[in-house]
Amino acid sequence: MVCPYCRSTETKVTDKRPSADQKAIRRRRECLQCEKRFTTYERVEAVDLFVIKKDGRRERFDPSKLKRGLMRACEKRPVSLEKVEAVVEKIEKELRRLKTKEVESIKVGEKVMRELKRLDKVAYIRFASVYRDFQDVKDFEQEIKKMR
Repeated sequence: MVCPYCRSTETKVTDKRPSADQKAIRRRRECLQCEKRFTTYERVEAVDLFVIKKDGRRERFDPSKLKRGLMRACEKRPVSLEKVEAVVEKIEKELRRLKTKEVESIKVGEKVMRELKRLDKVAYIRFASVYRDFQDVKDFEQEIKKMR
């Protein structure tokens, strides 16, 4: 590690602990040359995840886009922001556990529908109507019958 004060590479770790958010290791270091102290953080580098759209295009996975879709489905429903964020985090974890860097949008959509079905039935129907491209009332009726 290079000292930010004197640029020496001779440093030692004096203290090591997890960061407040538990997503990094915080290290206090001391330069053996100038004896000044500084802090470094070690974080896991996230692997890029790509979503393969229905038309074959590849798009970087964006959790905020997933959150917007969930928020739209849950609009005017008794679903807290914390619950929506928990669903986004759960789905992202599941996708990152897959042994691939690319996932089809259909799989993402199915995971969202599974979670919405547990969270709020009305939000589930709203999402399904857009996701499955409902054309008329019969499509809604069929989906509601499946839920029962």
